[in-house]
Amino acid sequence: MTATKQEMIDKLRQDLLGWEGFRPVAPEERQSFGLGPIENAFPNQVFPTGALHEFISTRPEFTAAIGGFIAGIIQTLLAKGGVCVWVSYTRRIYPPALKRFGINPDRIIFVDVVREKDVLWVTEEALKCNGIAAVICETRLLSFMESRRLQLAIEQSQVTGFILRKDVKVLNTTACTARWTVKPLRSKLRPGMPGVGFPRWQVELLKVKNGQPGSWAMEWKDRQFTQVVEEVMTEKAQRYA
Repeated sequence: MTATKQEMIDKLRQDLLGWEGFRPVAPEERQSFGLGPIENAFPNQVFPTGALHEFISTRPEFTAAIGGFIAGIIQTLLAKGGVCVWVSYTRRIYPPALKRFGINPDRIIFVDVVREKDVLWVTEEALKCNGIAAVICETRLLSFMESRRLQLAIEQSQVTGFILRKDVKVLNTTACTARWTVKPLRSKLRPGMPGVGFPRWQVELLKVKNGQPGSWAMEWKDRQFTQVVEEVMTEKAQRYA
């Protein structure tokens, strides 16, 4: 009887995932994004593709950090082919900098619109295109109904969407699968070495449907994400005569 109840619970969980836009992924089709412990927070320990991810930024430096983190993710999405569409009305990203994240700038179609209110319309149209690997949208405002329209487009095309919300003053409810914040951390250099260290971020998963929110310190090194583990400084024991 216990086993039967557990089977019913497992089936109900899978049904709930399907109703909320998650597709069951066969083990041989699972794609790792190299996010390490972050992937354990997602349903079935798989980064939600064919879903809408919302990133919250309140300061310009947070926006830059989010752009780098998203670039690290779409590198994996582009590995299967296709292109990405990046929609914005005030674009700040420097295309050649994407090479640091393993992305050739010519794989990104940048759409710069004049009016902010056109950003979400262009994003929705791009999300309807099956041949696109991902769509990144930079905007300030996103209502529940607007996010629902984007999610419905995604459910038809299975394109992964990223909404980078800038200058957010108040958080509102949206239909996004996950909500993130990414903040820059001080990079670390080897003693005596000049230059700039590898990019580091404090990544917070504020909410995720059927998953577990959390916070992680991550670093981009050798074209992949690695978790930052703070080193414990110890002093060598001194011997006294």
